[in-house]
Amino acid sequence: MEDMKEQRILEFVLENALHGNPQSVLDNIDKYCRNQEWAMNVGDEKGLILDKVVQDTDPLVLLELGTYCGYSAIRIARLLKPGVRLFTIEMNPAHATVAKQMIEFAGVFDKVQLLEGSTADIIPELKQKYAVETLDFVFLDHWKDRYIIDTKLLEECHLLRKGSVLLADNVVYPGIPDFLEYVRTCGRYNCINYPSHVQYMNKEDALEKAVFQGYQ
Repeated sequence: MEDMKEQRILEFVLENALHGNPQSVLDNIDKYCRNQEWAMNVGDEKGLILDKVVQDTDPLVLLELGTYCGYSAIRIARLLKPGVRLFTIEMNPAHATVAKQMIEFAGVFDKVQLLEGSTADIIPELKQKYAVETLDFVFLDHWKDRYIIDTKLLEECHLLRKGSVLLADNVVYPGIPDFLEYVRTCGRYNCINYPSHVQYMNKEDALEKAVFQGYQ
């Protein structure tokens, strides 16, 4: 594989983290990205918000949009009970390759199914191909111009039920105003904003939790 930042992060983890220990993997990714090269993981500060929302939701079927290096998939998977299913979608083949190795090294591969391709193609397949009836939790952390498109696609495919939780990263920086306006005003969601900072930086950011209220 070509020498790229994501591969260097993986190599640092393989050399320094404890095999089969997801927290050790997360800690070493954070250490590398804070001290050597910045990367677009959700990070440790916003990760605590992600942890709390996942734990409060107590989901059985989850979807992550945007795997990147596998950081948030590992972070979520370490909190899940046996038998819970986490699907994570990654469009970039090189990132998917790194993420697969990272997830396996962390020891959570039994809870995470990485689907390689575009959200536009995969979301409509979830019911038939992957036997997903509805999703309890969705983490949006991919291309920002896809947030509102994929939220509406989840609705159109009837993958959301009353109480399904969407959690969106980066709603302040770089900001996703069309998504925020939609979930806050369309009448289908109850929203909570969680102020935080951009990962590994002292720059304001936030996560938005949107709880689906049903098709009206």
